[in-house]
Amino acid sequence: MSSEFSIEVNGVSKAFPIYAKPHHRLMQMLSPAASKSRWYRQFQALRNINFHVRRGETLGVVGRNGSGKSTLLQIICGTLAPSSGSLQVAGRIAALLELGAGFNPEFTGRENVYLNATVLGLSQKEIEQRLDGILAFADIGEFVDQPVKSYSSGMYVRLAFAVAINVTPDILVVDEALSVGDEAFQRKCFARIQQMKDAGATILFVSHSASTVTELCDRAILLDRGELLAEGPPKFVVSRYHKMLYAPTDKAEEVRELIRREASESSAAAREFAVSHHKQAFPVAHFEDGAFEQKDYLDEGMVPQSTVRYSHRDAHIEDAHIEADDGRRVNVLSRGVGYEYVYRVRFDKAATHVRFGMMIKTVAGIELGGGVSHLQSAAEDEYEDGAVVAVRFSFNCLLAPGVYFLNAGVMGCVEGQEQFLDRHLDIAMFRVLPDADMLATGMVDFSVASSLIRFSSAAGQHGS
Repeated sequence: MSSEFSIEVNGVSKAFPIYAKPHHRLMQMLSPAASKSRWYRQFQALRNINFHVRRGETLGVVGRNGSGKSTLLQIICGTLAPSSGSLQVAGRIAALLELGAGFNPEFTGRENVYLNATVLGLSQKEIEQRLDGILAFADIGEFVDQPVKSYSSGMYVRLAFAVAINVTPDILVVDEALSVGDEAFQRKCFARIQQMKDAGATILFVSHSASTVTELCDRAILLDRGELLAEGPPKFVVSRYHKMLYAPTDKAEEVRELIRREASESSAAAREFAVSHHKQAFPVAHFEDGAFEQKDYLDEGMVPQSTVRYSHRDAHIEDAHIEADDGRRVNVLSRGVGYEYVYRVRFDKAATHVRFGMMIKTVAGIELGGGVSHLQSAAEDEYEDGAVVAVRFSFNCLLAPGVYFLNAGVMGCVEGQEQFLDRHLDIAMFRVLPDADMLATGMVDFSVASSLIRFSSAAGQHGS
């Protein structure tokens, strides 16, 4: 194995036998070799996976549920053996895979710390030296001396992660288990992962969060149906993952084939392919100085599944969408660019004192901001029966990379009071592309500017 790499995966495949009935396992065991296969069918979880991870590199692993991510990580960690192929791993591995993996539910938290740390290669003396740090990071208080079978999922993760990071691993493998922790603990975990990364540890990180993968990882791979479809810069790979994730069912295989073809061609050919073929299946893209840059585009498969419509009063909101400045419909947006949120309202009954509204929300439902067409005191617009109006709200996309949802509403005067004539929650959704040059932090870019004044040592001492 080359000293340059921490992990080398060469042609790894993994197949699992699937039995229609429990007793077929026994029949397979008792059958002669030639007829064993009649009692089961094979599920191919991984197919000829090849990639290398350099020392100190952080590799993101993305893919839909059931794509083979967890199986691959278990093979790398040694808890599963590949059906074919080979892999080499250099250094101590600490893994946070499935919730509670490696814990004995009858043991206390403290006893499981000793058990896990011993498995990971620490001596009794080393565990005792690090025990205080482990317990402080886990922060589960007196529960550390209670059986872990009484723990909540969050407490499981706290203790497991605290052990994994305090054994000073050469390679840290983190699956989606962190997602069950509360927000404050997740922030603490990601801060520690960043410290380990800065110290030169190799990290394999599985997440469905595009912004986290883009920010944390140096490189990424895309798995789907057990196949490695794409490998490269996180922003490039995540864009392919999203394209596949939101592809209409009837176009899913076409998108997979395009990604597969792109990955198999040379870098130069892949660039030409991206520009010439992405108008329908992929976003328009170009490369400058070796960096991948992506423009806004329409992803037809990205349709909200959480839309809620209030009871309407003879008004109907229709065709909500976002338009770029050239009139194109888009739902994958670039930061710092102006767009228009557009919808149409059809009135089946005359309405007075009408005004229109919109709201942008996070995935968690937090209302980030919106607007209305008029002040309530200035809503004098009237619409007759059968009228149709196109509503347009312009906005600057000053949001952090991620997914957001849009509301739409129309209000009017009903029996002397302003009420919703029609209202849709999550009527449309959009995604903001990652931005490698982003200096802003947090969810909303407030265009914060910085300035620095450097003083000489002497000037600083005299306060001038």
